Amino acid sequence: MVTAHSATRSGLIGIAAALTVLGAAFLIWKHLGPRPVSVTTGQFPEELVYVRSPDDIVNAGVIFTTSKTRARTVAILWIHGWGTNFYSPTYVMTGRALAARGYTMISGNTRMHDLGNVAGYRHGKRIRGGGYWGIAGEQIRDLGAWIDFAEGQGFRQLVLVGHSAGWAAVRSYQSERQDPRVVGVVLASGAVRAESRPADAEQHEEARRLLAAGEGDALIRDPKRSFPSYISAATLLDIADTPPEARDFFGVRTETANPGVTRLRCPLLAFFGTRGDVGNEEDLKLLKSSIERQPGGPSRVDTSLIRNADHMYTGEEAQVAKTVADWLDSVVLPEAAKGGTSGKP
Repeated sequence: MVTAHSATRSGLIGIAAALTVLGAAFLIWKHLGPRPVSVTTGQFPEELVYVRSPDDIVNAGVIFTTSKTRARTVAILWIHGWGTNFYSPTYVMTGRALAARGYTMISGNTRMHDLGNVAGYRHGKRIRGGGYWGIAGEQIRDLGAWIDFAEGQGFRQLVLVGHSAGWAAVRSYQSERQDPRVVGVVLASGAVRAESRPADAEQHEEARRLLAAGEGDALIRDPKRSFPSYISAATLLDIADTPPEARDFFGVRTETANPGVTRLRCPLLAFFGTRGDVGNEEDLKLLKSSIERQPGGPSRVDTSLIRNADHMYTGEEAQVAKTVADWLDSVVLPEAAKGGTSGKP
């Protein structure tokens, strides 16, 4: 026979167990769930700016200035990732945090900003850009325009930061042009490993047919992403035609001859967040070991983990700024002062 006392006791045990499960679920959600974006006011002037590439594409950006009494001689150019833009809240917060540490940062769009955009007009035809329509291989023209702009602001030395897919633009620019004004490059949650999935032959055949028919803007479903996405025929073929030494930039695969990293001469910093980012500590170790096998490459390689940071570094922008600023203070500025950008012997 069940008494009222035992029933009450069983009920309390059940409630306690349920609360324990809910408490554990809350802690897991708090640790792994999405973090709220927090934006605060900057301490120093910020200015909306524009640049024009050699092929007449205009891009917008923002320059985060700093105190004249603390200003460093090296500026930072931050290039956005896929589907985002220069005013993404975490980029803005990082720029403000770097300004507080004495570094001027420019957050600039390339023609690949957002999912889609009208990059300009040519011969009366609309030129589309963005993640769905842009030609990623043309971004180096945009980076060149931003570097020229920074030099016009009095900065003869810059560090290029490529966040996520922006790393492909940064690495392509410096490996191809070896611009002496660039005294450091930063891989911020970018790709270390080469794409290993086989190409979709039917998809590529369809893209080439559309391009030949003058329909390069036509969208094709991209089945490789974990979320619904599309890509234009011209964009897909631009990616598909990436040469092996650029695709496997760090020479992770031993069969890759002369990977792009061998044409970098300045110091390299690479980091990932520890909270569900696209890479981790193993990727950073792979990056270093792959570079060490190469006959040439960056003059120095440093890696770091941004604790508790997600892919966009939400809530950890100050930690990102500290990581970059400390590296600049201890590595880049001393080497730049000596003119040391010769790379590995």
